[in-house]
Amino acid sequence: MPKQSDSPRNTERGTTGTANGATQTLAEALTACWNKPEVAALTALDDGNRSFTYAQLADATATTAASLLARGLVRGDAVAIAMSRSLDAVVVLLAAIRCGLCPCVLEPKLPVEEIDERLTLVGAKGLVFDSANSDLVQGLKRDPDGRGTMRAIDSAQLGAHAAAAEAAADSTSEHDVDERTPALLLFTSGSTGRPKAVELTQRALLNNALGVIAHTGLSAQDRLLHVMPIYHTNGVNNQLFAPLLAGATIIFADRFRADDMPVLMERHRPTIITGVPTMYSRMLSQKFTPAALASLRIARCGSAPITEALHREVEAKLGCPLIVSYGLSEATCTSTMNPPHARRIGSVGTVLRGQSVQLRQADDTMTDAPGVEGEICIAGRSVMTGYLGVEDATARTVTDGWLRTGDLGRFDEDGYLYVTGRIKDVIIRGGENLSPLLIENVIVGETHVRACCVVGKPDPDLGEVPVAVVVAGDDSTLHAQDICDSVRRRLSRIYVPHEVYFVDALPETAVGKVDRKSLAGLVRDGLLQAVA
Repeated sequence: MPKQSDSPRNTERGTTGTANGATQTLAEALTACWNKPEVAALTALDDGNRSFTYAQLADATATTAASLLARGLVRGDAVAIAMSRSLDAVVVLLAAIRCGLCPCVLEPKLPVEEIDERLTLVGAKGLVFDSANSDLVQGLKRDPDGRGTMRAIDSAQLGAHAAAAEAAADSTSEHDVDERTPALLLFTSGSTGRPKAVELTQRALLNNALGVIAHTGLSAQDRLLHVMPIYHTNGVNNQLFAPLLAGATIIFADRFRADDMPVLMERHRPTIITGVPTMYSRMLSQKFTPAALASLRIARCGSAPITEALHREVEAKLGCPLIVSYGLSEATCTSTMNPPHARRIGSVGTVLRGQSVQLRQADDTMTDAPGVEGEICIAGRSVMTGYLGVEDATARTVTDGWLRTGDLGRFDEDGYLYVTGRIKDVIIRGGENLSPLLIENVIVGETHVRACCVVGKPDPDLGEVPVAVVVAGDDSTLHAQDICDSVRRRLSRIYVPHEVYFVDALPETAVGKVDRKSLAGLVRDGLLQAVA
């Protein structure tokens, strides 16, 4: 194995450096940046109706942080955020990080039972909500395990006790937050079981942000158009923390709609946009004026594979490099990215600073030799603490300090990584990871079927979509709509199968397991007949 300092695939260093070479937490680094005289007066956040300068953002988050602590929360506590997409939600998220809490932004419109399960899993001590989510809070089980009451906090009241918050301001000092303090919880399904909560530290968040800044040249001259969810690792780590640490301006627009992009681009003239392949595919049919694209220096793409044809179409449409990256929530967000000045189509780029990427061989040896395929593994300060409450899954995923991604890849001679396949069964629908087992469990539990297997089917818009292959039980009246309705009742709409296939039996491997690869091939090749 080569020395880490000798290899472009290993950029791990002994310290997490910032301008002063000493900052170890995201909380402290953000404050240091925001208090710089040349940054304080710049616009940090703008949603078209209201905005925050960096000085105003520093004040707002400090007051909110103190108010959270004044309500009985203590450092290290998990606090869930159930708020509509808004600048207020961003302020609460940043405030929680600044005072050493561990925030978790909840995906909107999840069934109350699913939210209850997630709150219990992370041991949430607080839940910050807004008026749009007040009914949701009323329906939650407040103390499902008898482990203590979770505090429900109306976000509108956080600023109502300004005097108390000011009195407690000293307790929000970022200097008291340790680099290993839990700082963010992200939910990820992977390929099996219920969604797992990924715990990330202050050090991990800072390391990812610094790596993105160094790789992209992100600076105070940039304007980033933000249209992705803030419960998604990309939407929060790369599109909030990194630009806010670089003094850039974030245009916080409504959620992505392709029809809105021409107007947004014309009005705000961003230098950076970021999204997933599905978003860019949908933008191809839109008409952009030359002025709307004139300021754009890069478009970033991640979270799902992109075809070479789509890559070239997007670049031709936008008139700028499309920068493809690769990463997992379990490694904070981004581990490799194409340099803007030297992107290579088909590659997911080179390794970010502060991280190491190597390939695990069949005999468990690690290599970063060019042209050798293996399982992509990641090490360094960005790797998660673990999955909360699932020690066995953590032990399987992180071994000897290396995060096993389940993806296959190879490096070229210049250290560019190419993803060549997936070991996992996870379905990536428009950049969102869906667990087949989660869908299968609902179908089997809610309907009269003997067996079910959910696989991904290629889709020109979303990349791939879930489809269900079902062995019917004794109920001959069961229809495809019944299958879809069962999933729709229990999970959000993105999990609902796009098609349902009824078969007499599921293909099996030699050891009696369902042969997912064979089944996915039958679906892909159109050899199964979908039914209504």
